[in-house]
Amino acid sequence: MYQIGEVIVHPMHGAGTIDGIESVKIGGVVRQYYVFRLPVGGMNMKIPVDNSEEIGIRPLISPDEADALIDAMNGIEVEMTSNWNKRYRENMLRIKSGDLLEVARVIKGLMERDNEKGLSTGERKMLRSAKQILISEIVMTKHEDYEAVERRVNAALVG
Repeated sequence: MYQIGEVIVHPMHGAGTIDGIESVKIGGVVRQYYVFRLPVGGMNMKIPVDNSEEIGIRPLISPDEADALIDAMNGIEVEMTSNWNKRYRENMLRIKSGDLLEVARVIKGLMERDNEKGLSTGERKMLRSAKQILISEIVMTKHEDYEAVERRVNAALVG
């Protein structure tokens, strides 16, 4: 179980802080929830403690892992189907995996596609979301400015 004040990562929302742990009674059953605050956008959410592992909640990567990830981004190979539905589903599975290298693969693929053909509204939103997930974790682990990390990530992805 994580503690109040710990920084954790939600696979679909990025890194944030546990601001509290609350007991909530729903349907006669009392369950504990992490009160999770995302610094980017200021969103708060409740995550069931019992399901946190299934959801993919995990601790932050280390600063060294963040540097290694950024260094590896230039070499990411991207193959995306031309079928929009299939590409969207595959990218969503990559994001939900919580694997930052897979999230970077989505970002790189969508950035390349945007340069070649442009993105649909849904894919543009997915690109923004994937970037926020990746960058928020690096910001929290490296204690760096969001814009500086974003520039570093963008530079690493375009090579």
